[in-house]
Amino acid sequence: MAKPVSIQVWNPNGKYRVVSTKSMPGTRWINLLIQQDCRLEICTEKKTILSVEDIIALIGDKCDGVIGQLTEDWGEELFSALSKAGGKAFSNMAVGYNNVDVNAANKHGVAVGNTPGVLTETTAELAASLTLAAARRIVEADEFMRAGLYDGWLPHLFVGNLLKGQTVGVIGAGRIGSAYARMMVEGFKMNLIYFDLYQSTRLEKFVTAYGAFLKANGETPVTWKRAASMDEVLQEADIISLHPILDKTTYHLVNKERLAKMKKEAILINCSRGPVIDEVALVEHLKENPMFRVGLDVFEDEPYMKPGLAELKNAVVVPHIASASKWTREGMATLAALNVLGKIKGYPVWFDANRVEPFLNENAQPPAACPSIVNAKALSLPVSKL
Repeated sequence: MAKPVSIQVWNPNGKYRVVSTKSMPGTRWINLLIQQDCRLEICTEKKTILSVEDIIALIGDKCDGVIGQLTEDWGEELFSALSKAGGKAFSNMAVGYNNVDVNAANKHGVAVGNTPGVLTETTAELAASLTLAAARRIVEADEFMRAGLYDGWLPHLFVGNLLKGQTVGVIGAGRIGSAYARMMVEGFKMNLIYFDLYQSTRLEKFVTAYGAFLKANGETPVTWKRAASMDEVLQEADIISLHPILDKTTYHLVNKERLAKMKKEAILINCSRGPVIDEVALVEHLKENPMFRVGLDVFEDEPYMKPGLAELKNAVVVPHIASASKWTREGMATLAALNVLGKIKGYPVWFDANRVEPFLNENAQPPAACPSIVNAKALSLPVSKL
């Protein structure tokens, strides 16, 4: 028998039982659930990552839906337990769902929610922050100061990279990749080269228009180029930011051979998924090329880093905080809760998972719809016509 886990209960007499495996930012998501007659149980265990056994204990004998986290292993065992408890809804508080066996969810008739549409700008901002930190060696300089080593200005002290006029390369020009590209082009007057299977017409038009603006004001115009291959981006760009999805085609997309194709003083940024980089090869490349720098928000074996990475001064590493702005994290909690609530209530699926503003407007009731259900088609769920 599974060991009981500690919980905080809201609206104990609610008709529908909803479980959240973690406390989440904000209170709106809580209020939206209890206003719709849900008994909400929030796990208060001190563990960073709950085990399958812990979550089964949380689900219990009767559970209508679960809000979970991307660190949890949602496969056959958990979806079976949720289904047996009468549950029909699970939502990740994340845009990604690599931790979810969607086929197992389909087998048990459980809708799987995620939270796209709310992370675009904040993720792009962190990628830009890592770019600046790596380019100007901010972390190294901060540690130097705190160690009391600064005894006066020197010509060679923490010399880094100027961004203006350089080329930024983007692998994957979807919403986040395009937002990052716009920040770097407009903010630092960088030229753009990108690779994507699909043409990013809006991004190209933006860079063209900004280039025309600069030229009209007597400045050197920025340019864009759609590369024919990823390798072309790696060879030509001074900064490369990775924004692909993670699947079998993008696993170890950046490996030893591709690292060797990059400029010796290039900067590589990853705020997408850890396994798109062969981290062992990256550590070796960083050791052999001290002027090559990297900014990482995600890791291949998260929460662990490959041996040697933590000791390298030319690596800036942060703990998966791309979405960690107050507005975004509270919005993610709201969307995840509404995915579960919507399925419980029998609402249709929202027609566009990336147009989530109506769900995030705190001055109005959210639409009667599930914001984003990734297996809606497989479960033949109706789609909202709003």
